[in-house]
Amino acid sequence: MSKQQFNLIVFDWDGTLMDSTAAIVKSLQDSAVDLGLPEPDRKQAAHVIGLGLKEALETVLPDLDPGLYPKLVDRYRLHFLENSRKTTLFEGVREMLDDLKSQNYLLAVATGKSRAGLNRAMDEAGLRAYFDASRTADETWSKPHPAMLLELTEQLGEPMKRTVMIGDTTHDLQMANNAGAAGIAVQYGAHSPAELQLLHPLYSAGSVGDLHRWLNENA
Repeated sequence: MSKQQFNLIVFDWDGTLMDSTAAIVKSLQDSAVDLGLPEPDRKQAAHVIGLGLKEALETVLPDLDPGLYPKLVDRYRLHFLENSRKTTLFEGVREMLDDLKSQNYLLAVATGKSRAGLNRAMDEAGLRAYFDASRTADETWSKPHPAMLLELTEQLGEPMKRTVMIGDTTHDLQMANNAGAAGIAVQYGAHSPAELQLLHPLYSAGSVGDLHRWLNENA
């Protein structure tokens, strides 16, 4: 019997592996300003990180004429391409993934990004080879619906009870709860530690180093 508690470790991308929260917030704000719409403050913009883009925009600007959403999406994508040029992986991410891969964990990504956006980000970071599978918000239901985790566990042949979801938002943890998976919070992303704790994560990591140590000792 393996001593491992989990076989499949699923990561969120933005705010969990990639330090991109500020770029997403600025892109949402810049997009609203372009169209003469009310500019969301940082807390409002950060709260929708992790949702699919359509769901995020509808949440942060709920009274917008539906006909303007396609224009807002286009502006967001343009701004994010520019604002994300300087984004980097959080310190210790590559070393953590190297270590987990060497221990034969299955690794996956569940993200609010589009497939094109995730592929581009993975390639720019040189991380694509680490992951056995991934799901994006334009392929299935957006978080916190459990579909991403249900589909990943089915694809990789792992039971939900041997799966853990790691993310920086309540959307990630609520998805884990909805799917029946364990959830781990990281405190260095979009949502506050107090918000994350309301979803009762198995562990709440203050840094990538903390997360790496916990996984080695407990996963």
